[in-house]
Amino acid sequence: MPLLLLDLDNTLVDRTGAFRLWAKEFLPVIGAPDSDLEWLMKLDSDGFTPRDEVASAMRARYLLDAPVEDIVAELRMGVVEHTRLDPLIACALQIADRAGWMPVIVTNGTQRQQEAKMRRVGLERYVAGWVISEEVGVRKPDPRIFELAANRARHRLDGAWMIGDNPAADIGGATRAGIPSVWISHGRHWTEPRFAPTHTAGNCLAAVYKVLAS
Repeated sequence: MPLLLLDLDNTLVDRTGAFRLWAKEFLPVIGAPDSDLEWLMKLDSDGFTPRDEVASAMRARYLLDAPVEDIVAELRMGVVEHTRLDPLIACALQIADRAGWMPVIVTNGTQRQQEAKMRRVGLERYVAGWVISEEVGVRKPDPRIFELAANRARHRLDGAWMIGDNPAADIGGATRAGIPSVWISHGRHWTEPRFAPTHTAGNCLAAVYKVLAS
């Protein structure tokens, strides 16, 4: 049974959409104009901007009295509370499982937040397990995190595939680990000249079918 390694944010769950929903609710509470939504989305950078930097920028812009750590907690849990599982994602994972693949999540991030997202939407029902960078001390694209995922699943990495949306972390990591990959483009064009995905797909369901057909 080969491993199907999958990213979490913007692969299995819509992290961008969850942050946007939270921001739309939160900004009016602190008296910020609706036009600031795009400023906050850009600042967040799909979660790649460190949370304390986002919190500090918000605190300064809106003259918030709350300490940075409280704003960070709000940022993290706000995303968790707005995270949803698309039924098509659950369908994709079930299709992979029935076809003889073992789905395992490999994600960067903090253990508390990432596990909260997965458990909130019930992903544990569809995957064999997960590896979170904070927990194991290794982040994608370091190939060791893929080896750790294989070890945790008690499988070899040989024959595994990686599905993810991030060119550097997911596809670059898979390339360094020596495994094929499917890049979820979300309508983007591939621009990285140093490496490339084995396949490109518009969404996770299409990506799973690319793996099954390979």
